[in-house]
Amino acid sequence: MPTDGTYTAVVDRFEADLAVLLLEDDGETVGEVVVDEEALPEDGRHVDAVLAVELDDDELVGVTYEEAETEDRSEQAQSRFDSLSQRPPSEGDEADSG
Repeated sequence: MPTDGTYTAVVDRFEADLAVLLLEDDGETVGEVVVDEEALPEDGRHVDAVLAVELDDDELVGVTYEEAETEDRSEQAQSRFDSLSQRPPSEGDEADSG
């Protein structure tokens, strides 16, 4: 279990009325915490939402939805997906360009 402190958390999934948050420290996943979905801000109750969370005695004592960070990560993921989904040129395509 991660130590007390402040972490960046990403909503990984929901299981019934529970949210599983992956905790990050310096960009590395360092653990997870399971909380009631109701403990999250309403706008942060979706998969891949980025949150700033504070833990004290293994309890969630503070949580803030990070809208800008959520959007940035979503755009980065979409950009990676778009670049991976582009078909590399075939030999015939290269001959046509010359």
